[in-house]
Amino acid sequence: MIGAAIGYTMNIPRRLIAAVMAFGAGVLVSALAFDLMDEAYRRGGFDSTSIGFVAGALGYTLATLALNHRGGKRRKRSTAQPSEEENPGSGMALAVGALIDGIPESIAIGITMIHGGAVSTVAVAAVFLSNVPEGLSSAAGMRRAGRSRRYVFGLWTAIALISALAAVAGDVVFSGFSADVIAGTTAVAAGAILAMLADTMMPEAFESAHDWAGLITVGGFLVAFVLSKASGA
Repeated sequence: MIGAAIGYTMNIPRRLIAAVMAFGAGVLVSALAFDLMDEAYRRGGFDSTSIGFVAGALGYTLATLALNHRGGKRRKRSTAQPSEEENPGSGMALAVGALIDGIPESIAIGITMIHGGAVSTVAVAAVFLSNVPEGLSSAAGMRRAGRSRRYVFGLWTAIALISALAAVAGDVVFSGFSADVIAGTTAVAAGAILAMLADTMMPEAFESAHDWAGLITVGGFLVAFVLSKASGA
């Protein structure tokens, strides 16, 4: 919601949007590598973790392919999003696409609370730092495509609420499952997040940040890595 509000009401330079998105991508890569995948391996070993990781990436890719044909391909782009007149149904595709991106992250946060665990500070920070530029970029593109203020903020409010429910489900629903199922689900979220980064966030970041995108991504990774080690100390 913060990102969407900024993106819709202010004219943020595309290079700045791309830089923040690259930073958020680096944070997410660190979080899924040192937090989600490590937790999945600790609970279920290589088999559950590997199967879940590939399944998450495959599921995300297939869902994205379906959405691309409905007008959701550029859901995180700050420019060139299709309008409803140009591509009927693209608005719904944008909404579904945002949910596909957000739900795995939220479920992963909820899973960290299972059996009395505390919410992972790194996972929450990673999701926050990546979702702000996602909302910013997407809302800016929706505004340029002519979508109304009610549509944009109604959409992002619904996404925030559903993501919150997904986090609760990650704790409540999966707490009764075996360690292998919990591990596999955590890895599914990690696989979907990594596929999302490669498919949407990094191309958008590189398109505008160009040669600086890699360095900024490394900075985001390092910040999350430090947070991960500091919180585990």
